[in-house]
Amino acid sequence: MPARDQLKYWGIATLVFILALWLLGNVLLPFLIGGAIAYFLDPIADRLQRLGFSRALATATITLVAILIFVLLMLLVVPTLIQQAGQLINTAPQLFNNLQTFLAERFPNLLDEGGVVRETLVSIGNTIRDRGGELLNTALASAASILNIVVLFVVVPVVSVYLLLDWDKMVARIDDMLPRDHAPTIRMLARDIDTTLASFIRGMGTVCLILGTYYAIALMLVGLQFGLVVGFIAGLITFIPYVGALVGGTLAIGLGLFQFWGDWVSLGLVAGIFVLGQVIEGNVLTPKLVGDSVGLHPVWLIFALSVFGTLFGFVGMLIAVPMAAAIGVVARFAIARYKDSTLYSGSGSRPVTVAEPYSLHDRQG
Repeated sequence: MPARDQLKYWGIATLVFILALWLLGNVLLPFLIGGAIAYFLDPIADRLQRLGFSRALATATITLVAILIFVLLMLLVVPTLIQQAGQLINTAPQLFNNLQTFLAERFPNLLDEGGVVRETLVSIGNTIRDRGGELLNTALASAASILNIVVLFVVVPVVSVYLLLDWDKMVARIDDMLPRDHAPTIRMLARDIDTTLASFIRGMGTVCLILGTYYAIALMLVGLQFGLVVGFIAGLITFIPYVGALVGGTLAIGLGLFQFWGDWVSLGLVAGIFVLGQVIEGNVLTPKLVGDSVGLHPVWLIFALSVFGTLFGFVGMLIAVPMAAAIGVVARFAIARYKDSTLYSGSGSRPVTVAEPYSLHDRQG
Protein backbone atom coordinates (compact mmCIF):
# COMPACT_ATOMS: atom_id res chain seq x y z
CA MET A 1 0.00 0.00 0.00
CA PRO A 2 1.42 3.44 -0.87
CA ALA A 3 2.62 5.59 2.03
CA ARG A 4 -0.02 8.22 1.28
CA ASP A 5 -2.84 5.67 1.60
CA GLN A 6 -1.33 4.29 4.81
CA LEU A 7 -1.22 7.78 6.33
CA LYS A 8 -4.83 8.31 5.29
CA TYR A 9 -6.08 5.15 6.98
CA TRP A 10 -4.00 5.69 10.11
CA GLY A 11 -5.33 9.25 10.28
CA ILE A 12 -8.91 8.00 10.02
CA ALA A 13 -8.26 5.43 12.76
CA THR A 14 -6.82 8.15 15.00
CA LEU A 15 -9.84 10.40 14.46
CA VAL A 16 -12.21 7.51 15.23
CA PHE A 17 -10.26 6.80 18.43
CA ILE A 18 -10.44 10.45 19.54
CA LEU A 19 -14.15 10.65 18.69
CA ALA A 20 -14.85 7.47 20.68
CA LEU A 21 -13.08 8.90 23.71
CA TRP A 22 -15.00 12.14 23.35
CA LEU A 23 -18.44 10.51 23.08
CA LEU A 24 -18.02 7.37 25.19
CA GLY A 25 -15.68 8.58 27.93
CA ASN A 26 -17.98 7.72 30.83
CA VAL A 27 -18.83 4.34 29.34
CA LEU A 28 -15.17 3.47 28.76
CA LEU A 29 -14.08 4.53 32.24
CA PRO A 30 -14.56 1.18 34.09
CA PHE A 31 -13.00 -0.74 31.20
CA LEU A 32 -9.94 1.52 31.14
CA ILE A 33 -9.52 1.20 34.90
CA GLY A 34 -9.99 -2.57 34.68
CA GLY A 35 -7.46 -2.80 31.85
CA ALA A 36 -4.92 -0.76 33.82
CA ILE A 37 -5.34 -3.03 36.85
CA ALA A 38 -4.97 -6.16 34.70
CA TYR A 39 -1.86 -4.72 33.03
CA PHE A 40 -0.38 -3.92 36.44
CA LEU A 41 -1.03 -7.43 37.79
CA ASP A 42 -0.11 -9.45 34.68
CA PRO A 43 3.58 -9.91 35.67
CA ILE A 44 2.48 -11.35 39.02
CA ALA A 45 0.21 -13.82 37.25
CA ASP A 46 3.05 -14.77 34.87
CA ARG A 47 5.38 -15.36 37.81
CA LEU A 48 2.81 -17.58 39.53
CA GLN A 49 2.47 -19.53 36.29
CA ARG A 50 6.22 -20.09 36.22
CA LEU A 51 5.90 -21.49 39.75
CA GLY A 52 3.43 -24.10 38.50
CA PHE A 53 0.07 -22.35 38.86
CA SER A 54 -2.45 -22.50 36.06
CA ARG A 55 -3.62 -19.15 34.68
CA ALA A 56 -7.03 -19.59 36.31
CA LEU A 57 -5.51 -20.47 39.69
CA ALA A 58 -3.06 -17.55 39.48
CA THR A 59 -5.92 -15.15 38.69
CA ALA A 60 -8.03 -16.54 41.55
CA THR A 61 -5.12 -16.18 44.00
CA ILE A 62 -4.45 -12.57 42.97
CA THR A 63 -8.17 -11.77 43.20
CA LEU A 64 -8.49 -13.17 46.74
CA VAL A 65 -5.42 -11.26 47.95
CA ALA A 66 -6.68 -8.06 46.30
CA ILE A 67 -10.10 -8.43 47.96
CA LEU A 68 -8.44 -8.94 51.36
CA ILE A 69 -6.25 -5.84 50.93
CA PHE A 70 -9.22 -3.79 49.72
CA VAL A 71 -11.34 -4.79 52.73
CA LEU A 72 -8.52 -3.94 55.13
CA LEU A 73 -8.04 -0.54 53.48
CA MET A 74 -11.75 0.23 53.61
CA LEU A 75 -11.95 -0.72 57.28
CA LEU A 76 -8.68 0.71 58.60
CA VAL A 77 -7.23 3.39 56.32
CA VAL A 78 -9.95 5.12 54.30
CA PRO A 79 -12.13 6.27 57.24
CA THR A 80 -9.08 7.71 59.04
CA LEU A 81 -7.89 9.39 55.85
CA ILE A 82 -11.27 11.04 55.26
CA GLN A 83 -11.50 12.09 58.91
CA GLN A 84 -8.03 13.66 58.93
CA ALA A 85 -8.64 15.42 55.61
CA GLY A 86 -11.86 16.95 56.98
CA GLN A 87 -10.11 18.00 60.20
CA LEU A 88 -7.25 19.55 58.25
CA ILE A 89 -9.67 21.57 56.13
CA ASN A 90 -11.58 22.78 59.19
CA THR A 91 -8.39 23.53 61.10
CA ALA A 92 -6.72 25.47 58.27
CA PRO A 93 -8.09 28.90 59.33
CA GLN A 94 -6.79 28.35 62.87
CA LEU A 95 -3.41 27.29 61.52
CA PHE A 96 -3.18 30.48 59.49
CA ASN A 97 -4.21 32.51 62.54
CA ASN A 98 -1.42 30.84 64.49
CA LEU A 99 0.99 31.66 61.66
CA GLN A 100 -0.23 35.24 61.72
CA THR A 101 0.36 35.44 65.49
CA PHE A 102 3.85 33.96 65.13
CA LEU A 103 4.79 36.45 62.41
CA ALA A 104 3.32 39.33 64.42
CA GLU A 105 5.48 38.41 67.41
CA ARG A 106 8.69 37.94 65.45
CA PHE A 107 8.14 40.50 62.66
CA PRO A 108 5.64 43.11 63.92
CA ASN A 109 6.05 45.45 60.94
CA LEU A 110 5.20 42.71 58.47
CA LEU A 111 1.56 42.32 59.51
CA ASP A 112 0.24 45.85 59.85
CA GLU A 113 -3.53 46.21 59.99
CA GLY A 114 -4.84 46.13 56.43
CA GLY A 115 -1.47 44.99 55.05
CA VAL A 116 -1.16 42.71 52.06
CA VAL A 117 0.42 39.80 53.95
CA ARG A 118 -2.22 39.89 56.68
CA GLU A 119 -5.13 40.00 54.25
CA THR A 120 -3.57 37.23 52.13
CA LEU A 121 -3.22 34.87 55.10
CA VAL A 122 -6.79 35.48 56.23
CA SER A 123 -8.10 35.02 52.69
CA ILE A 124 -6.19 31.74 52.18
CA GLY A 125 -7.45 30.30 55.45
CA ASN A 126 -11.09 31.20 54.73
CA THR A 127 -10.86 29.89 51.16
CA ILE A 128 -9.48 26.52 52.29
CA ARG A 129 -12.18 26.23 54.92
CA ASP A 130 -15.06 27.15 52.58
CA ARG A 131 -13.98 25.67 49.26
CA GLY A 132 -12.12 22.73 50.76
CA GLY A 133 -15.14 21.61 52.75
CA GLU A 134 -17.36 22.07 49.72
CA LEU A 135 -14.97 20.02 47.55
CA LEU A 136 -14.76 17.24 50.13
CA ASN A 137 -18.54 17.08 50.51
CA THR A 138 -19.01 17.02 46.73
CA ALA A 139 -16.47 14.21 46.33
CA LEU A 140 -18.07 12.16 49.09
CA ALA A 141 -21.56 12.70 47.66
CA SER A 142 -20.38 11.70 44.20
CA ALA A 143 -18.61 8.58 45.48
CA ALA A 144 -21.72 7.62 47.41
CA SER A 145 -23.99 7.62 44.37
CA ILE A 146 -25.41 4.27 43.34
CA LEU A 147 -24.00 4.47 39.82
CA ASN A 148 -20.45 5.11 40.97
CA ILE A 149 -20.67 2.34 43.55
CA VAL A 150 -21.79 -0.11 40.85
CA VAL A 151 -19.03 1.02 38.48
CA LEU A 152 -16.21 1.00 41.01
CA PHE A 153 -17.11 -2.03 43.09
CA VAL A 154 -18.72 -4.35 40.54
CA VAL A 155 -17.84 -3.56 36.93
CA VAL A 156 -14.16 -2.69 37.43
CA PRO A 157 -13.27 -5.87 39.42
CA VAL A 158 -15.16 -8.08 36.95
CA VAL A 159 -13.43 -6.46 33.97
CA SER A 160 -10.05 -6.73 35.71
CA VAL A 161 -10.46 -10.44 36.48
CA TYR A 162 -11.56 -11.38 32.95
CA LEU A 163 -8.83 -9.31 31.30
CA LEU A 164 -6.18 -10.74 33.62
CA LEU A 165 -7.39 -14.28 32.92
CA ASP A 166 -7.24 -13.84 29.12
CA TRP A 167 -4.39 -11.31 28.87
CA ASP A 168 -1.89 -13.57 27.09
CA LYS A 169 -4.58 -14.84 24.70
CA MET A 170 -5.60 -11.28 23.80
CA VAL A 171 -1.99 -10.28 23.13
CA ALA A 172 -1.52 -13.33 20.90
CA ARG A 173 -4.75 -12.60 19.01
CA ILE A 174 -3.74 -8.98 18.39
CA ASP A 175 -0.29 -10.11 17.22
CA ASP A 176 -1.94 -12.53 14.78
CA MET A 177 -3.96 -9.66 13.27
CA LEU A 178 -0.95 -7.44 12.53
CA PRO A 179 -0.11 -6.79 8.86
CA ARG A 180 2.68 -9.21 8.04
CA ASP A 181 4.92 -6.67 6.27
CA HIS A 182 4.90 -4.30 9.24
CA ALA A 183 4.60 -6.85 12.06
CA PRO A 184 8.31 -6.80 13.07
CA THR A 185 8.36 -2.99 13.32
CA ILE A 186 5.05 -2.87 15.21
CA ARG A 187 6.27 -5.56 17.63
CA MET A 188 9.47 -3.60 18.24
CA LEU A 189 7.54 -0.39 18.94
CA ALA A 190 5.07 -2.29 21.14
CA ARG A 191 7.96 -3.79 23.16
CA ASP A 192 9.48 -0.33 23.65
CA ILE A 193 6.10 1.11 24.73
CA ASP A 194 5.54 -1.82 27.09
CA THR A 195 9.02 -1.36 28.59
CA THR A 196 8.36 2.34 29.15
CA LEU A 197 4.92 1.74 30.64
CA ALA A 198 6.13 -1.14 32.78
CA SER A 199 8.99 0.94 34.11
CA PHE A 200 6.80 3.91 34.86
CA ILE A 201 3.37 2.57 35.82
CA ARG A 202 4.47 -0.58 37.62
CA GLY A 203 7.78 0.79 38.87
CA MET A 204 6.74 4.32 39.86
CA GLY A 205 3.36 3.08 41.08
CA THR A 206 5.13 0.71 43.45
CA VAL A 207 7.56 3.45 44.54
CA CYS A 208 4.65 5.84 45.24
CA LEU A 209 2.84 3.15 47.24
CA ILE A 210 5.90 2.23 49.31
CA LEU A 211 6.92 5.83 50.03
CA GLY A 212 3.36 6.95 50.78
CA THR A 213 2.95 4.08 53.25
CA TYR A 214 6.33 4.83 54.82
CA TYR A 215 5.64 8.57 55.18
CA ALA A 216 2.16 8.01 56.62
CA ILE A 217 3.21 5.38 59.19
CA ALA A 218 6.39 7.21 60.22
CA LEU A 219 4.63 10.57 60.66
CA MET A 220 1.82 8.98 62.65
CA LEU A 221 4.37 7.24 64.90
CA VAL A 222 6.08 10.57 65.51
CA GLY A 223 2.68 11.95 66.52
CA LEU A 224 1.98 14.42 63.72
CA GLN A 225 -1.72 15.18 63.82
CA PHE A 226 -2.39 14.88 60.08
CA GLY A 227 0.36 12.38 59.29
CA LEU A 228 -1.81 10.05 57.22
CA VAL A 229 -2.98 12.85 54.91
CA VAL A 230 0.53 14.25 54.51
CA GLY A 231 1.93 10.79 53.72
CA PHE A 232 -0.86 10.16 51.21
CA ILE A 233 -0.18 13.46 49.42
CA ALA A 234 3.60 12.95 49.41
CA GLY A 235 3.29 9.41 48.05
CA LEU A 236 0.73 10.43 45.43
CA ILE A 237 3.02 12.97 43.73
CA THR A 238 6.30 11.07 44.18
CA PHE A 239 6.29 10.33 40.43
CA ILE A 240 7.53 13.91 39.94
CA PRO A 241 11.19 13.84 41.09
CA TYR A 242 11.80 15.69 44.38
CA VAL A 243 8.36 17.33 44.28
CA GLY A 244 6.69 14.69 46.45
CA ALA A 245 9.28 14.98 49.20
CA LEU A 246 9.42 18.78 48.87
CA VAL A 247 5.64 19.28 49.10
CA GLY A 248 5.16 16.60 51.75
CA GLY A 249 8.14 17.78 53.77
CA THR A 250 7.04 21.43 53.63
CA LEU A 251 3.51 20.50 54.66
CA ALA A 252 4.68 18.17 57.45
CA ILE A 253 7.23 20.62 58.86
CA GLY A 254 4.72 23.47 58.61
CA LEU A 255 2.14 21.48 60.56
CA GLY A 256 4.83 20.31 62.95
CA LEU A 257 5.85 23.91 63.74
CA PHE A 258 2.37 24.58 65.11
CA GLN A 259 2.06 21.26 66.92
CA PHE A 260 5.63 20.76 68.20
CA TRP A 261 6.84 24.35 68.63
CA GLY A 262 9.75 24.16 71.06
CA ASP A 263 10.01 20.37 70.75
CA TRP A 264 12.95 20.40 68.34
CA VAL A 265 13.50 16.65 68.63
CA SER A 266 10.04 15.94 67.13
CA LEU A 267 10.59 18.54 64.41
CA GLY A 268 13.95 16.98 63.63
CA LEU A 269 12.33 13.57 63.38
CA VAL A 270 9.74 14.92 60.93
CA ALA A 271 12.47 16.40 58.74
CA GLY A 272 14.57 13.25 59.07
CA ILE A 273 11.67 11.10 57.86
CA PHE A 274 11.64 12.89 54.50
CA VAL A 275 15.43 12.99 54.22
CA LEU A 276 15.56 9.22 54.81
CA GLY A 277 12.70 8.76 52.32
CA GLN A 278 14.68 10.60 49.63
CA VAL A 279 17.78 8.52 50.35
CA ILE A 280 15.79 5.28 50.10
CA GLU A 281 14.02 6.42 46.92
CA GLY A 282 17.14 7.64 45.14
CA ASN A 283 19.46 4.76 46.06
CA VAL A 284 17.18 1.73 46.42
CA LEU A 285 13.59 2.04 45.17
CA THR A 286 13.92 4.00 41.91
CA PRO A 287 17.08 2.18 40.63
CA LYS A 288 15.62 -1.25 41.47
CA LEU A 289 11.98 -0.77 40.47
CA VAL A 290 12.12 1.87 37.73
CA GLY A 291 15.61 1.88 36.25
CA ASP A 292 17.22 4.52 34.09
CA SER A 293 15.37 3.92 30.81
CA VAL A 294 11.87 5.13 31.61
CA GLY A 295 11.80 7.59 28.72
CA LEU A 296 9.05 9.77 30.22
CA HIS A 297 10.34 13.20 31.22
CA PRO A 298 8.30 14.70 34.11
CA VAL A 299 7.55 17.87 32.10
CA TRP A 300 6.28 15.79 29.15
CA LEU A 301 4.17 13.73 31.54
CA ILE A 302 2.63 16.80 33.21
CA PHE A 303 1.91 18.30 29.78
CA ALA A 304 0.22 15.07 28.63
CA LEU A 305 -1.88 14.90 31.80
CA SER A 306 -2.96 18.52 31.33
CA VAL A 307 -3.84 18.16 27.64
CA PHE A 308 -5.69 14.83 27.85
CA GLY A 309 -7.38 15.83 31.09
CA THR A 310 -8.65 19.07 29.51
CA LEU A 311 -9.86 17.34 26.35
CA PHE A 312 -11.36 14.14 27.78
CA GLY A 313 -11.75 14.74 31.51
CA PHE A 314 -10.91 11.97 33.97
CA VAL A 315 -10.79 9.35 31.21
CA GLY A 316 -8.20 11.49 29.44
CA MET A 317 -6.04 11.54 32.55
CA LEU A 318 -6.18 7.73 32.69
CA ILE A 319 -4.92 7.33 29.12
CA ALA A 320 -2.45 10.24 29.34
CA VAL A 321 0.48 8.14 30.57
CA PRO A 322 0.19 5.28 28.03
CA MET A 323 -0.45 7.76 25.22
CA ALA A 324 2.54 9.86 26.29
CA ALA A 325 4.69 6.72 26.33
CA ALA A 326 3.44 5.63 22.91
CA ILE A 327 3.95 9.07 21.37
CA GLY A 328 7.45 9.27 22.89
CA VAL A 329 8.45 5.86 21.50
CA VAL A 330 7.05 6.64 18.03
CA ALA A 331 8.75 10.04 18.06
CA ARG A 332 12.13 8.51 18.92
CA PHE A 333 11.62 5.90 16.18
CA ALA A 334 10.74 8.63 13.66
CA ILE A 335 13.80 10.69 14.66
CA ALA A 336 16.03 7.62 14.23
CA ARG A 337 14.57 6.98 10.77
CA TYR A 338 14.99 10.65 9.88
CA LYS A 339 18.67 10.63 10.89
CA ASP A 340 19.16 7.51 8.77
CA SER A 341 17.69 9.18 5.69
CA THR A 342 19.18 11.40 3.00
CA LEU A 343 16.89 14.21 4.14
CA TYR A 344 19.11 14.50 7.22
CA SER A 345 22.52 13.58 5.82
CA GLY A 346 22.18 14.92 2.28
CA SER A 347 22.45 13.01 -0.95
CA GLY A 348 26.24 13.17 -1.13
CA SER A 349 27.21 11.75 2.26
CA ARG A 350 26.27 8.85 4.44
CA PRO A 351 24.42 9.42 7.73
CA VAL A 352 26.52 10.00 10.86
CA THR A 353 25.22 7.68 13.57
CA VAL A 354 25.19 8.51 17.25
CA ALA A 355 27.78 5.84 17.99
CA GLU A 356 30.24 7.25 15.42
CA PRO A 357 32.90 9.39 17.16
CA TYR A 358 33.39 12.87 15.83
CA SER A 359 35.73 15.51 17.17
CA LEU A 360 37.59 18.62 16.12
CA HIS A 361 40.76 16.51 15.72
CA ASP A 362 38.94 14.24 13.22
CA ARG A 363 37.77 17.27 11.27
CA GLN A 364 41.23 18.78 11.11
CA GLY A 365 42.69 15.43 10.08
